[in-house]
Amino acid sequence: MNAELYDLLILGGGPAGLSAALYASRARLRAAVLHDGGGQVTSTPEIENYLGIDSIDGFELDRLFTEHAKRMGAELLTVRAEKLTAGDMFCVETRGGLLRTKAVVLAMGATHRELGLESERRLFGSGVSYCATCDGAFFRNKTVAVVGGGDTAASDALYLSKLASKVYLIHRRDSFRASRFLVERVQARENIRCIMSTVVEEVLGEERVQGLRLRNVSNGNTGTLEVNGLFVAVGIQPNSELVRGLVTLDESGFVVAGEDCKTSMPGVFAAGDLRTKPLRQIVCAVSDGAVAVESALEYLESR
Repeated sequence: MNAELYDLLILGGGPAGLSAALYASRARLRAAVLHDGGGQVTSTPEIENYLGIDSIDGFELDRLFTEHAKRMGAELLTVRAEKLTAGDMFCVETRGGLLRTKAVVLAMGATHRELGLESERRLFGSGVSYCATCDGAFFRNKTVAVVGGGDTAASDALYLSKLASKVYLIHRRDSFRASRFLVERVQARENIRCIMSTVVEEVLGEERVQGLRLRNVSNGNTGTLEVNGLFVAVGIQPNSELVRGLVTLDESGFVVAGEDCKTSMPGVFAAGDLRTKPLRQIVCAVSDGAVAVESALEYLESR
């Protein structure tokens, strides 16, 4: 690598970043993706909701995305952006050297917050999930638990109640943080049972989730609960530290950007799970990548 000038640098090699790379190549931009991993998609065991594909594991889908982008001429650099600064041009510092660019697409994604249990990590993809809309269909007519107390947890419980025979909503506090409207809907749903002031201490099962070990935080009582699946909804952490102070972030740290993917700084665009949006799915990230490049082209042509 050297400090030659790019038209566009794409920070992140998940679905949003690779989609942006493909569209940038089609537009004949001098662009490169800083790609040090495929993001959350690579750790998703089975994907059934990507249009045109009945079922595929995330690693294979990432491979297809990567190979397609390469065939279109995308340049992939196996490095991580360490620092981004703005001036007459944008400068991206990496361990391999300095890169300069006229425009930037932020596609660093986000990370689901975990409960921090060894058994949770071990059984991820074998009954443990962080996305009800992605994986709920696998638990049709089964018993599942959702952990969390905010809007996402309540919405996930309501969504799963249409598929699963029984849903337990487990929250560590004695009241929910979710909006009153959602809480009322949860409480009215016959196959949802709320378990308050309780935490999950262990996910039970060897090959697949078979149950949970619970502890009541008020009295210390412990017990087990038989479930087929566990959905963790305790928040998502955007990977936005790189641009903190450079572009506007919302109160949760997501990059503020609309459907045009434009951020508060001209020349910087945000795509995928990193940006403010109502739904975080692979199909949405891929769409963002295309839109971000279209907005970048508009910006570059106006310079």
